[in-house]
Amino acid sequence: MTTQLTTTDPAAEPERPPRGRIKRLVLGRPSDPRWARPALWAVLILAAILYSWDLSRNGDANTFYAAAVLSGTESWKAFFYGSLDSASFITVDKPPFAFWVMEISARIFGFNSWSLLLPQAAEGVAAVAVVYAAVRRSVASLTGERGAYVAALIAALALTLTPMVVAIDRDDNPDTMLTLLLALGAWALLESLRAGRVRQDGQGGREGRGHPLLWLVLSGVAFGLAFNTKMLEGFIALPALPIVYLIASGARLRSRIGRLSIAGGVLAVITLSWMTVVDLIPKASRPYVGSSANDTVWNLAVGYNGFGRISGGGFGPGAARTGGSGPVASVAPGGGTGTLGGGVTGGTGGTGGTGVGAFSELAHRAGGALGGGGAGGFGGQAGIGRMFASTLGGQISWLIPFAVIALIATLILIGRRPRTDLARASVLLWGGWLVLEFVVLSFQQGTQHPYYTSAMAPPIAALTGIGAVTLYQAYRRSARWSLVLPAAIAVTGGWAFVLLRRTPNWNPWLPWTVAGATIVAVLALVLGWLRSRRSADPRDGAVTAGRPRRFLTAGRPGRLFAVAGVAGLIAVLAGPAAYSATPLSQTISGSNPLAGPTAGGGFGAGGAGLAGFGGTDAARSGSGTGGYGAGGYGAGRTGAGRTGAGRTGAGRTGADGRAGTEGPTGRPGGAGGYGGLGGTASQQMIAYLEAHRDGATWLIALQGSSAAASIILATGGIPVMAMGGFRGTDAAPTLAQFEQYVKQGKVHYVLTGGRGGLGGGGFGGGSGGTVASVTSWVEQNCSAVPASAYSGAASGGSATSGVAGTAATGLYRCG
Repeated sequence: MTTQLTTTDPAAEPERPPRGRIKRLVLGRPSDPRWARPALWAVLILAAILYSWDLSRNGDANTFYAAAVLSGTESWKAFFYGSLDSASFITVDKPPFAFWVMEISARIFGFNSWSLLLPQAAEGVAAVAVVYAAVRRSVASLTGERGAYVAALIAALALTLTPMVVAIDRDDNPDTMLTLLLALGAWALLESLRAGRVRQDGQGGREGRGHPLLWLVLSGVAFGLAFNTKMLEGFIALPALPIVYLIASGARLRSRIGRLSIAGGVLAVITLSWMTVVDLIPKASRPYVGSSANDTVWNLAVGYNGFGRISGGGFGPGAARTGGSGPVASVAPGGGTGTLGGGVTGGTGGTGGTGVGAFSELAHRAGGALGGGGAGGFGGQAGIGRMFASTLGGQISWLIPFAVIALIATLILIGRRPRTDLARASVLLWGGWLVLEFVVLSFQQGTQHPYYTSAMAPPIAALTGIGAVTLYQAYRRSARWSLVLPAAIAVTGGWAFVLLRRTPNWNPWLPWTVAGATIVAVLALVLGWLRSRRSADPRDGAVTAGRPRRFLTAGRPGRLFAVAGVAGLIAVLAGPAAYSATPLSQTISGSNPLAGPTAGGGFGAGGAGLAGFGGTDAARSGSGTGGYGAGGYGAGRTGAGRTGAGRTGAGRTGADGRAGTEGPTGRPGGAGGYGGLGGTASQQMIAYLEAHRDGATWLIALQGSSAAASIILATGGIPVMAMGGFRGTDAAPTLAQFEQYVKQGKVHYVLTGGRGGLGGGGFGGGSGGTVASVTSWVEQNCSAVPASAYSGAASGGSATSGVAGTAATGLYRCG
């Protein structure tokens, strides 16, 4: 017989007088426990501090998206399309919904770090509040009313302290908005189920406010906007919602199907609205759809941002590319050398590291780094263990063991309740969401960044909160379930110890503190179980008239559980809390934000950092702060494993990855000063270009988005033509288009990339027939600008001393 948990509180609080709106906002409803609302505010304040403290240290964060936001403040056309530049030559690689919020903020307050990043932090805090509300309103039938508040608070705290959530909420990537929209969609579905339920307190009416269909439509709107934030990634959790609704709704089957059909229609309209409008506009009248194969949003959605992410075909690691003048950058684990386009050779990586030559936007843009097919970009090797491996383990996996145990145990404890039981629906929804995200993100073959896992954080947090209360109540009431809670704490605390020991030089006392707290919590729970077992009535734990007897009574076992509770919180949350605190004092990488001891260093925790890519030697073992975040893409010496702060391009770069010219100091916290690696413009060159713009629409044309974005930011929003777009391989512009731009006086200056660097072959080809042909035409038909014109004197044996980051680049004047 399955154990059933009580559905009523042991003692009802006395009725309190009604409160005004302000008091209800601060203290909650009179029927709420006195501690509930203040505790919620405490968690929200903690989230606000973690997500917004000293945001300006992150500068422009991901310069690619920051440039799009700045451009959107300069032009409503760029705003609508999500263009990289205000002249709308090409769009970024994502739909614009998440950027619209930042752009509105920047239009109101002016463009700066705070107007760019504070909306992201606010969205993160809102997601915490939504998860709290969704849990509290849906599990009372399982945990009791007071238990529902506790479960919701634990869920909110767990989400707040998820390291990956803290890192992404301090960044301008669209995943922060995605997480909020997914949480809103799940909450709205649960509210739809509540609104359709008859109250169980004998007072009549419905349990929730509003009409079930309206809540269901709201859920569809949220997921439609999620698609317009990150396309198919926003639909990973979607299948769980209609399944749960069909199972748990109290309406007749015909009504359930009808409501789902209406909500599905709304979802389709919201999903297809922006992309349909863009694709219907003549291509000559709009920007090129960046990262698409045929200049359509549809292709972008199903290809680069869709099934290509799962299969890796066409752009992921190991995807073959042809054309151009040089090979794709190669990776040599443990001290090899890499080449890009045949023009630049990197240095040698350290032991256990990865030598990468002229990394530029390599894996991030083209997916061609970090090994062969299935490597999954920066997310580590695809497979069942990906979430627990060195790259992602410290970012998202802390509470996965507890959440999985809670999911299984809670469904068993719910037992044979009615089909419409709301608590079961809640657990199924969060569990389904977690399973779908886990499977897709673990096994996807295409490029994967650690911050994709932030979409897993809400279900992990919700299941942790629900499971903690449910297992506690089972521990107190059932002898058969008394060892599940200590087992869950033991597994979770043990896993936290393993994660912390991966970086032994970082807070070396912490893993042993977690281990000690885990042992104390487990021993206290087991001791309480043994003492109560000796004195318990044989009938305790059985169900009588639907009310289970208490297995543990007040007294010493209760005090033991208080000790176990404090120790258990330390065991479960100390590790992620410590990781989550690091972004407050460290600059995170805008393109690949991480929290913890490797925040800003390399591309993964615990030895996954790229030694030899601007990181400290300690980053090779995952214990130091590397240069990827500290100085952008090109901090330090390429391949030398040293840290630099904000240098343009690759710092010192040349044919051997060491000798050559040294770029000037760049913008703090940006992607390598003015443009990361590759053909980028120095401060002197930018000043020259502004002085000789002569009415051109674009200040300069060059290949790759990183360089273009940084110049846009450096000039306060002047348009820059990013030939080849996000990956440097888009078929934009064609030679005919570029010649027309030159004839019309829309572009005068072009920065070429020599033997492949960022010109010619781009990231291994792809643009060989477009951008390479433009580069060839420019070199044959335009006038080379001598370096002395914008930098005073040539240096380093190069004719382009004002250009940092490529082996052979040149500035040309056309028209």
